[in-house]
Amino acid sequence: MTGFRSTCAAAAVLAFGAAIAIPHAQQATTPPAQGQQPAGGGRGQAPQPMSFFVTSVPIGNGGNLGGLQGADAHCQKLAEAAGAGNRTWRAYLSTQGAQAVNARDRVGKGPWHNVKGQVIARDLEHLHGDTLELARLGIPLYRTTALSEKGEPIKGVGDQPNQHDILTGSQPDGRAFPAGEDRTCNNWASDSAGSAQVGHHDRTGGPNISWNSVHPSKGCSQDALVGTGGAGLFYCFAPGDAK
Repeated sequence: MTGFRSTCAAAAVLAFGAAIAIPHAQQATTPPAQGQQPAGGGRGQAPQPMSFFVTSVPIGNGGNLGGLQGADAHCQKLAEAAGAGNRTWRAYLSTQGAQAVNARDRVGKGPWHNVKGQVIARDLEHLHGDTLELARLGIPLYRTTALSEKGEPIKGVGDQPNQHDILTGSQPDGRAFPAGEDRTCNNWASDSAGSAQVGHHDRTGGPNISWNSVHPSKGCSQDALVGTGGAGLFYCFAPGDAK
């Protein structure tokens, strides 16, 4: 009789353990929603939607992006193809002249995450190193985190071809250059004359390691952008507002 009771008790324990294990196993195998990944992969953390990427392909007309509107539309199109089109997307680009636009004013307040849920920056001040402390801290935007909307790395120094020149038209603080020397390919409408200020997504090469402002291109044609070390790619951010 004692043996029978022990056997029943053991069976009950095993059944209870199995009832707990099944839900956990099901939860672990549930895939994240398209366009978002768990941030840091910690258990219990909510998935962070993608709010930053580098365009996987250029528009293809050199520095003529169709103005800010055309660049924004390109960001939106690529985001939609990646399953993240339910958010409004903006290109990180500045313009010059009387109606100058600062790139930093177009991207919201943060934080921003790449397609894998990795943090790119906490806020605008962190993104641009607005204080000495933040500048020393830097941001985790490097070759391994500056991914396309597909989650793919962008070619950089050491790759063929090198495509680390990312169009921004911006100074390091994310603001526009003063009127005068063209740094925005005629406000993103020229595929010939002018030049565009670029950053390096891989933080390699040039007079500094800035992600958004290293040097001007040698021209605005597609060939000129390629010849400098780029392809006409640019950064896209989701300011936070849904469509």
